[in-house]
Amino acid sequence: MARRRVEENELDNDVNIDLKNVQKSNETSVTSLPGVGAATAEKLSLAGFDTLLAIAVATIGEIVEASGVSEIVARKIIQASRASMDMGFMSGEEAMQKRSTIHKISTFCEPFDALLEGGFETRAITECFGQYGSGKTQIGHLLSVSLQKQDPTAAVVYIDTESTFRPERIVQFAKGLGMDPEQVLRNIKVARAYNSDHQMLLAEKVEELIKNGLNVKLIIVDSLTAHFRAEFVGRGTLADRQQKLNKHMHVLAKLADMYNLTVYVTNQVMAKPDTFFGDPTEAIGGNIVGHNSTFRIYLRKGKKGSRVAKLVDAPNIADGECAFFVKEERLEAAV
Repeated sequence: MARRRVEENELDNDVNIDLKNVQKSNETSVTSLPGVGAATAEKLSLAGFDTLLAIAVATIGEIVEASGVSEIVARKIIQASRASMDMGFMSGEEAMQKRSTIHKISTFCEPFDALLEGGFETRAITECFGQYGSGKTQIGHLLSVSLQKQDPTAAVVYIDTESTFRPERIVQFAKGLGMDPEQVLRNIKVARAYNSDHQMLLAEKVEELIKNGLNVKLIIVDSLTAHFRAEFVGRGTLADRQQKLNKHMHVLAKLADMYNLTVYVTNQVMAKPDTFFGDPTEAIGGNIVGHNSTFRIYLRKGKKGSRVAKLVDAPNIADGECAFFVKEERLEAAV
């Protein structure tokens, strides 16, 4: 034990020296980090850790798994990258300046946009949950089109877990916004996820698409919990399911923040049998999904074929709701 403490003290001293060297250096490549040679850098790059920022926000376990180095060396690499990135506290003023870079995707439906004070935010995960037929997938299709109306260079990644993506619906919405349907479809990258592992892998692949030059500004996962719900059955598997789901959402949140993009996820619901008053509908995924979602919208069917969107959780917007109709070429406010 004494020998181990001596080794750790020596490591801390080495780390402090290396951190000073990194802070003094103007180099920004991964090979400038202490303990990272050409071979290690190549392994990290193949695993997606090819920038200082990617390493700085990684865990020790991820670096160990990607490069094969020891935990001690991995900690050293991460600390050095964080020092070089000047990752620490920022003032409230700086946080406000960062917020100024956020964009919002409009639905071109006035009451829905008003509910979210302009639309679906970048650098955030927005979850829409509700029963089948409540409009979750319709909104996903519309956002895929309206994003390109606002930014013709933007691309969409659509992770389809329930085989609900319909290009015909994209064509209808595109015509409604006066856009070229073929060009809109060309900018949507669709992948069918066949299980939860495949779904998580596809989310991780998004970063690779971005680094290859695709201007991804919207990620849609429809639906988020379908595979997890089907594969993990019974209370005995709940902990494993939640841990895996938590990891998946952290990847999505990281992509949203690092690349200033919007993540839109749909979620299934269940009925709570112990609810005697009020709406017994509850979203799948529990607190894991709830805490990882920046905005949460509950969708339900309204009167005369309308849909009702209720904002139930947001960090900076008051709760509210709006009614709308899902038309062939647009969302229309319910009068």
